[in-house]
Amino acid sequence: MSDDVIWHCIRHNHCSFMAKITTGIFCRNPYNATGICNRSSCPLANSRYATIRDHDGVFYLYMKTAERAHLPKTLWERVKLPRNYEKAMDVINKHLEFWPKLLVHKIKQRLTKMTQYRIRMRKLQLKVREKVMTMPRKQTQRDLRRLEKAEKAAQLEKNIESELKERLKKGVYGDIYNVPFKEFDEVLDMERDEVVLEEEDEEEGVVEYVEGDDMEEMDHMDDMEDFEGLSDGGTDGDDHLDEQVPKKPKGSGSNLKQNAGKRSRKVMTEVEQDEETNSRQRMRM
Repeated sequence: MSDDVIWHCIRHNHCSFMAKITTGIFCRNPYNATGICNRSSCPLANSRYATIRDHDGVFYLYMKTAERAHLPKTLWERVKLPRNYEKAMDVINKHLEFWPKLLVHKIKQRLTKMTQYRIRMRKLQLKVREKVMTMPRKQTQRDLRRLEKAEKAAQLEKNIESELKERLKKGVYGDIYNVPFKEFDEVLDMERDEVVLEEEDEEEGVVEYVEGDDMEEMDHMDDMEDFEGLSDGGTDGDDHLDEQVPKKPKGSGSNLKQNAGKRSRKVMTEVEQDEETNSRQRMRM
């Protein structure tokens, strides 16, 4: 089909790449060299056309000829351009030596513009800037609801853990059951701390009455005095007793010592009759 017929159909009927705005008519075709919708820049209405495209920072020269128009698979011939601007210009001049001068000039302008914005892109990448990010309202609300649910679930887990620990202390589940070692050690540490605190509380402010070491000797001496008074048959004072002791014979002294020993062997029992008054009475057996 003739190029003029194709351009007439595109221009006056319909083109999917055409973009009409208030400032002009533009073309969205990726192979368009200028981005403007006109007869010389349209890649569809020109059987012999060339342009430059960018693939991940690498520039390629695309060329189309009328000999390959019947083969869409091999319609475009691609040549990789070097990163050096001057060498890339030499490659364009070599491959487009016999092409229309206007088209070659447009391609060189496109190469210059693309080289400039590639340099700016590199500078922006090296420069540290704050990244502006949008926060959708629905996503924010959804995250807040999930956070509230997670907090409630965490509180529920804490309540369950405390309840299980209380049951563990009370022995609800018996003596043998599976308990995680970490939680079990924590419970044991808590119980030990409580026992230590209770012992400290008991030790503080408690009054105790302790029997002295000389109480047994004093009781033994009282028994000896009572026994001596009974053996003499009187109730005289200590002076009278002291006067009678040297007058007694040796045999009687030995008998008294034996009787005193026998007397001291008798059991003395104490019976608490009244706990409130702590009064004690001694009974001789």
